[in-house]
Formats: sequence, C-alpha cells, structure tokens
Amino acid sequence: MHRSGTSWLTGALQQAGLHLGRHHTWNPYNQKGNRENPDLFELHEEILARSGFAWDSPPPLDGESLWTQGFLSRAERLCAEIGQRSPWGFKDPRTLLLLDGWLQLLSNVRMVGIFRHPLAVAASLESRNLMARDRALELWLAYNLRLIDAHERFGPFPLLSFDWERDRLHEALFQSCRTLGLDDSPHRQDFYAEDLKHNRVVSGHLPAEVEAAYIRLKAWSEGSL
Repeated sequence: MHRSGTSWLTGALQQAGLHLGRHHTWNPYNQKGNRENPDLFELHEEILARSGFAWDSPPPLDGESLWTQGFLSRAERLCAEIGQRSPWGFKDPRTLLLLDGWLQLLSNVRMVGIFRHPLAVAASLESRNLMARDRALELWLAYNLRLIDAHERFGPFPLLSFDWERDRLHEALFQSCRTLGLDDSPHRQDFYAEDLKHNRVVSGHLPAEVEAAYIRLKAWSEGSL
C-alpha cells in the first residue's frame, strides 16, 4: 500500500545489489525518491485508467484481468530493459492491483512485502492528499487484502512491518536479503531515515475488517501464523 515504507524497502534492497533500472531518486514527499521506474508507473496508470480505475479507485479484488496484449508486450519490453543487469526488480504499489499480468510474464518472481498500521497510512494520506480517514482505510484494506491473497497463494515471502523500530527493521531486511540472494552486509543498509516516517500510529477505532487484516499481516510478519 502507498505510504507504507515501500520506498525505504526498495531503496535498501537496491543498496544490497538489486538493479532497478531507471527510477526516481527525489520527489516532494520523499527526498530520497520513491524508487519507481517512470515507464512502469505510466504503464500501470494507463492499464487502470483504460478500465476506469486508478491507484485510489482500485478494481475489485475478484475482477477480470485488465491486461491487453498490447500492455503485456510493453511490460515485456520493460522487463528486457531493466533485466539487462541481474538481479533486477521493480516497485510500485499498483503492482498489487495488476499482479496477474506480471505473473503471466515472469515465471521466476520472488516477492517481498511491507505493510504499515492503517491509521498511520490514513494520517499520511490525509496530509498528502487531503483524503478522509474512512476513505483512506478503505484503500488500505483494498491493497492489503491483495497482499494477503498474494502471500497465501505464492508465499511465504518476506513480509516486513514499517511500524517496527529501526533495529528490528534492519534485522528483518538482512534476513530478506539473504532469502533473495542479495548482499546482507549491515554496513550496506543505510537507506533508512527517521523522517521517512512522517506519521506515527495514532489512536482511533478501526473497522473490523481492517483490524482483522492488520492482525493477520502482523502475525505473518512476526512468524506467529
């Protein structure tokens, strides 16, 4: 989900040897950059928009594929371009909305996920996008139900919580790097900065379905489920 530490995770994996190809290294909301490939971002935006959806208006979880052959061909060309160096990968939260097409193209995908407390995400979206809390929580649920679905179908894969303190995050990162075959040397992992967490967890009521999804993700990340 957006505002959940995806940029930190991707930047840290990049420092551990993951090749990202062309990517953003700065934006107004994250001075280290969101680490997203602009061509891949545009592809995702076009796929969603063609069917009347967007990052903040996602398609139904059990809906039909939005990929056309033309989109698949563009994605294949992007993979060939980024994949000129190995290991390679990419990050965009929209990938969760369009995962079926990527799995059709890539036969040897390895995933790593990250999540964050729903109220912290909601506070961040309120600050950045003036999004109402109820709407932000609905969006958090839409994305994280897909993360849960992916973990159930293709996991277990490394799953981190951006709510963790720095030391615990780094330990989980090192373990993820080992799982992914990347450099797990601690001195390489300095992408973290406290100001990446613009909004901390705040008190408040969570809808039952949101709370249940968050509890499930926490249990997986802590190895208790």
